[in-house]
Amino acid sequence: MSQETPAPVTPVTPVTPVTPVAPAEPKASSCLVGALGCGGVAVVLVFVAIALLVWKAEEATDYPRVAPEDMAGRAFERSQEAYDLMGFQRTVRPGVERIGVSTENTFSSGYCYDGGLLGLADKTVDGAYAMSHRWAVNHVPAGQAVPGLRKLRRHLEEDGWEVSSYREGGKGKGDSWDLFVQRDGGDQRMSFTWYQDREYFTGGASVPCAYDPEWQSGDVGLPGDDLAPSALRPSRAS
Repeated sequence: MSQETPAPVTPVTPVTPVTPVAPAEPKASSCLVGALGCGGVAVVLVFVAIALLVWKAEEATDYPRVAPEDMAGRAFERSQEAYDLMGFQRTVRPGVERIGVSTENTFSSGYCYDGGLLGLADKTVDGAYAMSHRWAVNHVPAGQAVPGLRKLRRHLEEDGWEVSSYREGGKGKGDSWDLFVQRDGGDQRMSFTWYQDREYFTGGASVPCAYDPEWQSGDVGLPGDDLAPSALRPSRAS
């Protein structure tokens, strides 16, 4: 009786188990686009832009409510401090007789502007004003003006003012010395110029815009346009 040859056995390759992958979660932007569509997203962006413009416009005219006398006093204090540092020994009375020739000590009130939603309106804001003080001294020789301006520049920088422009005049008589400073983004400014040929020194200080608390609808003119400063006096420490 013959023996049967067993059939060859084919080896079975083990199957590696596959780990199921969780579906990716949609991104927030994809959800937004899916819910609103491209047109809806564009509308949302437009509304956001408009809201930002409105906020900026309101911020631009959000002036503090301060009496013109108080704001004028702040500008005068800046000038008096600079006058002291320059070492002037004269008393400068309020007013001016001849602009550019005589001494000067005056206030002025300027307009404040609202640029509107797009910053293009450039209209004045009723009841708002910007006070400034201007002063001048004649017969100021180089021996006082030059070291005084340099000292003033150093002091203002140490006090947190930013020097936006500084120029020392040359040897020509027509050359002037100029110092311009600012701070708080330019809301506060001061300027000083000495004219060599005329030995004439000028200074000025301006403060930020404010609303007049007593302003009423229908009032005309600018708040503070009728104010007069006190006399500029020599430094007590001199």
